[in-house]
Amino acid sequence: MHLRFPTTTIFSLRPSSIRTSPPPLIVSFAQRHSAVCTYYTTSPRESFSINMSEPKGHVVVIGAGVIGLSSALALLEANYTTTILAKDLPAPFESIDPRSQINFTSPWGGAHNRWVPPFPVPSSSTTPLTPTQQAEHALRTREHAFSLSTFRRMQLFQRQGQDQQAGITFLKGIEYLESPGPEYTSLTAQRAASQEVGLPGHFRVLESHEFPDDKVQWGCEYDTWCVNPMQYCLFLLGQIIARGGKVFKREVRSVGEVFQLFSDSVQEFGATIPQADAVVNATGIGLGDDEMVFPTRGQTCLVQEPCDATVTRQNADGTWTFCVPRGFKAGTIIGGTKEPDNWDPKPDPEVRERLLRAFEGMYPRILADGKTRLTPVRDIVGRRPTRKGGLRLEGEVVDGAGFVMHAYGLGGRGYELSWGVAEGVVEGIQGHLESEKGSRL
Repeated sequence: MHLRFPTTTIFSLRPSSIRTSPPPLIVSFAQRHSAVCTYYTTSPRESFSINMSEPKGHVVVIGAGVIGLSSALALLEANYTTTILAKDLPAPFESIDPRSQINFTSPWGGAHNRWVPPFPVPSSSTTPLTPTQQAEHALRTREHAFSLSTFRRMQLFQRQGQDQQAGITFLKGIEYLESPGPEYTSLTAQRAASQEVGLPGHFRVLESHEFPDDKVQWGCEYDTWCVNPMQYCLFLLGQIIARGGKVFKREVRSVGEVFQLFSDSVQEFGATIPQADAVVNATGIGLGDDEMVFPTRGQTCLVQEPCDATVTRQNADGTWTFCVPRGFKAGTIIGGTKEPDNWDPKPDPEVRERLLRAFEGMYPRILADGKTRLTPVRDIVGRRPTRKGGLRLEGEVVDGAGFVMHAYGLGGRGYELSWGVAEGVVEGIQGHLESEKGSRL
């Protein structure tokens, strides 16, 4: 994974930033004005403190979805003055307009973690991977490392007693596949626990008698998490404000506009906001100048019934059947469709009926207390910001503006990859600003 500087040079993220083991350091919550910040590994008992000097610089984050919020909080914890500019801000789910805010993806997400394992590394006796397979393997390996980073962060919230406030629920995940690839069929309990994959907690391959029908060829269960999307995003926003981050509800059209807004110090909220040293582009679909980005329409349905697991089925025809519990007596998301380049904002009642019946047949235990049908609450249509070749996580120096760190195009995996991306954002900005500082000496 590289950070691209078209007008200067190439800066690579250190391999340690995407490793699966040992885990990267995770910053704990320290008071903004404290001179000491404590860092934890996966165990809260393993910690050390460092003195924090003056802020390292001012970073403006464009976008207040889960990627923008996670990146802003990570930057604050890394001692950067941080400002968010966003057209849409987190709000209670019920208050968000499904039509005018359909491009604000985070409210509509299922918001859970599914393990998408990397392809097994070929041995000397197997057929080498093709260039296309190698690229897919590299992408999956990177994204898997990001999902592990996010899992560790969710565990940290839980250890600090913030999981309920943040809307996080730890529960069982179940996978059913009708046509599994080698990345799944090779996923034994031993490989799942290996350094290559490194799944935390419980993992078990299901026996065939545990499958819902004879079309399913492989299945597993594992420990995972779900979040209530807007409760979680509001929690992150509160953490950002509590640490001194500034938030402005404003739509911007370009990176250059942001640097112009903060070309000099700005007086707001009784404080001075300094000139911008860097910008994070966490706009989901980019700023309209990336031809690789396209929307993937998703239709799901919120139902009243709770569920004891997040369950996903990958059908042989490429369709999906799944549920994502929202927890906290907020119902369950039943899904769902994945429709590239479909801009239709209207839910289809026939699609809703098909989704509900498919899940009822696959996982009937969701129908408790003698119920025969799920109880719909609300149809949901969202646009996942998808990008050919995967997410864009790279930096560039924009002529006439300044350094921008791009972090967008995650499709439907924004929540589960969010903290791995946020760590990459911090490392990319830190690397550039330190390099720039060194060149001036």
